[in-house]
Order: sequence, then C-alpha cells, then structure tokens
Amino acid sequence: MIAVITGDLIHSRKFKNPLEWMLPFKKLVSEIGLQPEVWEIYRGDSFQIVVKQPETVLLFAIRLKATIKCIRGLDVRMGIGIGTLDYKAARVSESNGEAFVFSGEKFDRLKVDKQNLAIKTMWNDFDNEMNLYLRLALIVMDDWTVNSAEFVSLSLQNQKRNQQALAELLGISQSSVSERQKRAHLLEILDVEMHFRSKILKLIQSESFKSE
Repeated sequence: MIAVITGDLIHSRKFKNPLEWMLPFKKLVSEIGLQPEVWEIYRGDSFQIVVKQPETVLLFAIRLKATIKCIRGLDVRMGIGIGTLDYKAARVSESNGEAFVFSGEKFDRLKVDKQNLAIKTMWNDFDNEMNLYLRLALIVMDDWTVNSAEFVSLSLQNQKRNQQALAELLGISQSSVSERQKRAHLLEILDVEMHFRSKILKLIQSESFKSE
C-alpha cells in the first residue's frame, strides 16, 4: 500500500512570483523522491505526491502545510488517499490505483466540506474517526501565523533538538519557543499524528494477513 496526496494552493494567484512558494515546496518534497516519478506540480498551483510509507503521510502533510503557511497569505488544501498502487508509471500523473482514486475523491470534496485536509481509505470507521480529529486540529492549523508555521516547520525538521537548540536556530529565547509551541498546539497535533500512525500500521498489517 501507498499514500497519495492531491492538493492545491489557496490564494496563490495573489502572488506574482510563484517561486516564492515553489522553492520551499520543492525543497521539502524532494526529501521523499524525485520529480515527476514521486511528485508533480501541474496547472500552476496543483500537485500530487506519492508517499511510499503510508504511516508517515500525515506528518508529511503537516510539514507541508507549515511550509506553505510560512508565506504570509498562503495556505494549502490536501486530500490524502491510502490504498493499493495498481500501475506505476514514470510520472505520478500517469500512475493509477486505489490510493490515487481515494486521494482524488477526497480532494474533490474539500471545498464542498469546507475542510483543508482530509483522508480516505478502505476503512470507513478509521476515516470517520481521523477526519473528525483533523477537523478539530485544523481549527488551530488553519489559523497558524507565519511565526507559528515557522516554528512548526523547524520543530518537525529537527525533532531530536530540545527547546534551547530550537531557540538558537530561531534566534529567540527558550521561553519564546515554549510560547510558540503552546500557541501552535504542536504537542496536541503530534498526538493526533501518532494516533493516526499507530492505527494505520495495525490496519495495514491486518490487511496483509488477510491476503496471505
């Protein structure tokens, strides 16, 4: 099984220079693979990304949201699909399978549902639970300021560093790091991510046993 993220930028047309968001976007997605086999940008501000380890997809989506929200006035919509890969092509846009279908279906619903991040899998109970958690998490995440987004992005990029080390990287005091962490509700969001990771691993493992 794989995970697929289908998404687009919100308010990107207000920016005359698309490189303002494309450069940090490309830097982040390049960590997981090469264009166009693993990720592609199309129609100017839309994208599709394959994440080969499904249990890591939510953390990556949170990092991507934080990266984009580091740019004042920008945000991102993402539909995550987890499922099978039936056909792998040289380009993401030409590959196919359950994960791509789920991701596209969930992405198409985002504007209607007025939600900027949602998940679709073969497990309906899991989807209902996780999408509820995400709706609650998005109350905070959609409202991240540039400072909060920068803090989240840097924290997730340097998860083994303590608050003092993060303070030095940001050029602020340790107490300010603690305040930013609270304002971003990062610990609570990471609790949601860990719950997602644990449950999806168990579901995938269970599905593997069924197919043996």
